[in-house]
This record gives sequence, C-alpha cells and structure tokens, in this order.
Amino acid sequence: WVVPQPAAVKTGKKVAVVGSGPAGMAAAQQLARAGHDVTVFEKSDRVGGLLRYGIPDFKMEKSHIDLRVEQMKAEGVTFRTSVFVGKDFPETVNNWSKETVSPDELKKEFDAVIIAGGAESPRDLPVPGRELKGVHFAMDFLPLQNKVNAGDKLKNQIMATGKNVVVIGGGDTGSDCVGTSNRHGATSVTQFELMPQPPESENKPLVWPYWPIKLRTSSSHEEGCERDFAVTTKRLEGKGGKVEKLIAARVEFKDGKMVEVPDSEFEIKADLVLLAMGFVSPVQQVLDAFGVDKDARGNAKATTDGEGCYKTSVDKIFAAGDMRRGQSLVVWAIREGRQCARAVDEFLMGSSLLPR
Repeated sequence: WVVPQPAAVKTGKKVAVVGSGPAGMAAAQQLARAGHDVTVFEKSDRVGGLLRYGIPDFKMEKSHIDLRVEQMKAEGVTFRTSVFVGKDFPETVNNWSKETVSPDELKKEFDAVIIAGGAESPRDLPVPGRELKGVHFAMDFLPLQNKVNAGDKLKNQIMATGKNVVVIGGGDTGSDCVGTSNRHGATSVTQFELMPQPPESENKPLVWPYWPIKLRTSSSHEEGCERDFAVTTKRLEGKGGKVEKLIAARVEFKDGKMVEVPDSEFEIKADLVLLAMGFVSPVQQVLDAFGVDKDARGNAKATTDGEGCYKTSVDKIFAAGDMRRGQSLVVWAIREGRQCARAVDEFLMGSSLLPR
C-alpha cells in the first residue's frame, strides 16, 4: 500500500533538510510531493536519525524506515549520509560523518534550509567517579547495538554481558538500556529514578489536561529489572580506573524541595553504569554555525503559527522538531516536520496546498 507519490509538476526550487529523523523525513517527503528538489543531509551512515540509532530494533524494526526511504527516493528525494553540517561537533554526541558541509554552502546552493536534527546533548551526572571506565551515556551504548544488528562489525562495542548494570533514569531511554542489557546477558539490571514511585493507576478525575501520572512498566522491565524510586546517586567508586560500585541515597520532597533522607546512604555493585537522564537541548554548535537566535532553553527560536512560522532569525533557514521544541516525541517531530514543509512551500511559492 505504500507507493511513491511523485509530483506531477516540478517547481525548480531546491530545499536542504539537515537531519533524517522523523521531523526531517516528514518535511522532506511533503516538499518533494509539492514539486521541490529536496536533499536530506545526515551525519550518520544510515538514514533515520534517532529512529535508526536511538530506538532498539526490538521496539521498532528498521525495515519500516527502509521502506519509507525507498518510497521517498522514488519521489525524488536525495539522501546524503555521513555528511555533517556545521563545525566543532562535541565529543558527547555520536558523529559518524566523513564529510563536512558549512551552513554558508547550503544557503548558497539551496533556496531554503530546514534544520531538523535531534535533541542530542545528553544530561550528565556531575558526581565523583564520573570519569571511571564503565560509565557511559545511554546514546554511547544503544546505537552500537543498532549498528551490529544492521550487520556492522564493531571492535569497541559496549557490552553488558556478565555485568551488574545500573541504569540511571526512569524514562523510555532507560527502559531501552534495560532491554538491551537483558539481551546482552547481564548478570543483573537495576534502574534508578530520582522521582518518587507513581501510583499503580492514575487518578481519573485529575487526568485531563494533565499528564496521567501512573507507574509505567515496559516489556523491557517485564523481562527482568530491579526498579528503585526516589534515589539519588552520590558517587561512583572503583579500582584501577574502572567502576565497581555506586553509592546512592534516598530522597524525599520537603518544603517543595528534593532533599536527602538522613542516614539513607547505600551501595550497589556496578560494572556498567548507563546515564539515561534525558537530553538538555539540540547540539549548540550546529545552531551556532547557522547563527540562528535561540530561546531560553537553547533551541532554535521560531514560532509555530502565523506568517513566517517555523522560520528562524536567519533568512531562508527554518527549524522543526527537537531543534525547535527540544526533546520530545516522534509524533511531535512528524507534526512539526509536516507543518514546517508547508511554511517552506509558502515561503518559496507564495502559497501552499500542503496540509497543515
């Protein structure tokens, strides 16, 4: 049922999309169907962004991405992988590019540019012992398994096999670390969450418009995992430069603040510590290279409604998805990508028939 829908008439306009995650893919497909020549730039070696290298294969088979890529190629979209747009990329974020293109080159070659990368700057854990070997960001750990599943031969894969694994962070990324560690054959997997344990079921009258607060258990948790709530990490300890244990303590809310419970300190074996505490913002070096204004949270500043929506402070440069709104969900990225495509089409043609 998924068949190519190439444009009947070409406009002669060229659009560059930086990032091939859900926002970039959604924008690129809509613009190609509107008749524009679209080129997608991706710093990784495969298309898909965090769909490809953030979500484990056991949660989303990558054949879904491959099918959509083939459809988009038949619709006229050009994909350029292993190409980084910008400069001075941080070491804390994966970058498998082999070629670098400057924003100025894109602005010169294309009639419009959409920056649609992910919120890839991870939240760090500034505690004593953070520098020990065996302590990694979740996104140092998860993408490598994706690459192995895709057929790559890796010499430096981070493995949980036979290790006592501690995952810090109770969200989706932490759950993905749990599931992947189980598949590696970890000796034990423990997941810590700073917030108190939510109730088994939400308080129905208080749900809408608020997020329903309840304990969420994924299939990864069901496969095997010790979960502990209201826990803060105080320090990491080890021998020979390698982590061996984690020292933690209980916390509670008091007078509106999170405080440590007296005499609650405890320790746990830890051969592998995975930091899955969310993401702070898009990669700042990318936004700085484009010279766009940023909001208070370090995202590209652009509105979502009215004339000039999704347009940044720099002429011809638009932003969508995590680059504009910060860390969020795939469905939000797709929505913003499609809306941004309409804004770009209006910018290029004066009007647009693309849906909003």
